[in-house]
Amino acid sequence: MNGQTAVVLGATGLIGSEVVKQLLNDDGFTKVRVLVRRPLEINHPKLETIITNFSNYEEYKSNLGKGDCIFSCIGTTNAKVKGDKTLYRTIDFDIPVNAARFGKEAGFKQFLLVSAAGADSSSRIFYSRLKGEVEEVICTFNYYSFHIFRPSFLLGNRKEKRLGEIIGKFFMKTIDFITPGRYKSIQSSFVAAAMVRAAKKSTGGLIIYYYKDMI
Repeated sequence: MNGQTAVVLGATGLIGSEVVKQLLNDDGFTKVRVLVRRPLEINHPKLETIITNFSNYEEYKSNLGKGDCIFSCIGTTNAKVKGDKTLYRTIDFDIPVNAARFGKEAGFKQFLLVSAAGADSSSRIFYSRLKGEVEEVICTFNYYSFHIFRPSFLLGNRKEKRLGEIIGKFFMKTIDFITPGRYKSIQSSFVAAAMVRAAKKSTGGLIIYYYKDMI
């Protein structure tokens, strides 16, 4: 499928920024629309940047516009929301689910979601349960293609340095050789590349990707 219009959520994050970069350099996409809360520091003829208030549903739906595929790379951390689980859910659940709802109404055919390796709506762990709930709700919208990417620990150059993640990165690299396949650490650029490849193939149905599928 050529000449696609892609929408990206979470374009300032670790995976989202890589997705934007790769989409802009791929001739299979003629327009890349990013919905963000603050401006991006890049300019490109194919790039359309729209500042969006995701809590204003009419604005959100209008800014999403028309297109072919939606890349949902949105996500926060417990530290960023200072332990506020309601705010956490607003970002990690409401934003992608509303994008899926509005996108389906607007005629988008593909939805590509960054989830988590341990996603499970019945989990006792808040993060894993939340990711699982997002997946289940978006499944109900019956997109032609719903691609779920379940990476474990992400590697890459973050704009902000978090001590815990620096330690975690070192730890994960040292034990990757004994870590079960789907829980191995993975470069954010690999996840992004897998997402772009999936959008170009446009395979129908629900497809879930783990570590070995993404590399």
